[in-house]
Amino acid sequence: MEHTFIGLDVGTQGARAILTDAHGRVLASFSEPFALSAASREEQSPEQWWEACERLLAQILQRPEAASLRAIGVTSTSGTVIPVDEAGTPLHPAIMYSDGRQAETGQRCKALAQKYHPQGYTAFNTTSGLPKMVWFAEQFPEKARRTSKFIHAADFITGKLTGNFNVTDFTNVLKSGYDVANERWPEYIWGHLPIRREWLQEVIQSGTPIGTVTANIARMPANVLVTAGMTDGCASQIASGAVTPGAWNTTIGTTLVVKGVTEKPVYDPLGRLYNHRHPQGFWMPGGASNTGADWISKHFPGNLAALNEAAAAMVPTGKLYWPLEQPGERFPFIAPQAKAFETPGLEGAEKFAAGMEGVAYIEKMAYELIEQLSGEPVKAVYTAGGASNSNLWLRIRACVLGVPVHKMQEVSGAAGAAILAASQTYYGSISEAAAAMAHIDKTMLPEPGLQGAYAEGYRSFREKLKEKGYA
Repeated sequence: MEHTFIGLDVGTQGARAILTDAHGRVLASFSEPFALSAASREEQSPEQWWEACERLLAQILQRPEAASLRAIGVTSTSGTVIPVDEAGTPLHPAIMYSDGRQAETGQRCKALAQKYHPQGYTAFNTTSGLPKMVWFAEQFPEKARRTSKFIHAADFITGKLTGNFNVTDFTNVLKSGYDVANERWPEYIWGHLPIRREWLQEVIQSGTPIGTVTANIARMPANVLVTAGMTDGCASQIASGAVTPGAWNTTIGTTLVVKGVTEKPVYDPLGRLYNHRHPQGFWMPGGASNTGADWISKHFPGNLAALNEAAAAMVPTGKLYWPLEQPGERFPFIAPQAKAFETPGLEGAEKFAAGMEGVAYIEKMAYELIEQLSGEPVKAVYTAGGASNSNLWLRIRACVLGVPVHKMQEVSGAAGAAILAASQTYYGSISEAAAAMAHIDKTMLPEPGLQGAYAEGYRSFREKLKEKGYA
């Protein structure tokens, strides 16, 4: 029987597990929401995560295909940390990435990193792992004395599966201060912060086998491997198929997030981009815009299929609409004062079409910045998020960007975790695994007849940003 793989994704609001074969076909999928409270933004129970994962695994293991299970991969939130004792028992609830109480420690960590290790990660803030460790050590000194390790959210699940809580991966430790270029923990972390060196985990590449499943789970086959995990954003990138140099992924949901692969790290002196480490030694730079698709639900709550059909007859519009719903932009340019703008008189389907064009112009600016900073060409864009369900928007984006835009069949974090599970237990690399398991649903190619008009529209968009002092 062909080998199968499980991907586990523990998110903020719930957990999901999928079972796939070696070709990426989803054989089973189960999810479970968490019972959230007002405090869930700051802290959550890791044990409740694990109990949910146990139930999801129990459902999947009832499938006959699970009898040939080869490996399990795990993904979860970036920046969430958990202090554990020697047995891996949490000494405190998980301190969530979205916890805002570490703003001051974030500033302190950033200043120390810039002073003592500027060549490493320096963009610390309240969502980063290292400030949360510092905050915990200072707020709970008695618990800190009993702490054996600070681990990340994905590490807790891999630890429960294998009994090994001392291992993490390159993507999870980036915001905990690990120097991913030189593969070491910088000395300033324990030299100038209330952190002990022994609290910090061993770091290996995502997808590397940690050990076999030792947890007592009914119907679990013998010798199932568990691999080092990955942050949820990187796992979604893996699922998108954007895993080789020159390939990029744009996810347009509430916001627009760009992630890709380059031969060398992309250094941005303004901090708009940061770099994760690719499992094969490449780099995975990324950035997030405040522009996205949130404007659609607010201003166009009606029949989107009919609206798309009407808008298709109006492109290119020759009009400008930047649908920025919240003040300020952070990528591809930093402009805290930025506000939305539009050509007077826009309404209905024409405004809808112009909004899609405006987001595509922001996306093009992002990729031009990436090419400028990296010196490497963007060869293709893989896409996910709600915006990828609009064929018209895919068409507009391909013509604005001037490269093929690929919509993928499955882009969930759980799918990325399953690919990760197979990458070094069945395949020879993450690139080989993604090539076999991530599949394109449709491709939009640039249309020469529209590219010229959109080049002019893009020029006008850039001039308007400059006129307003934004970029």
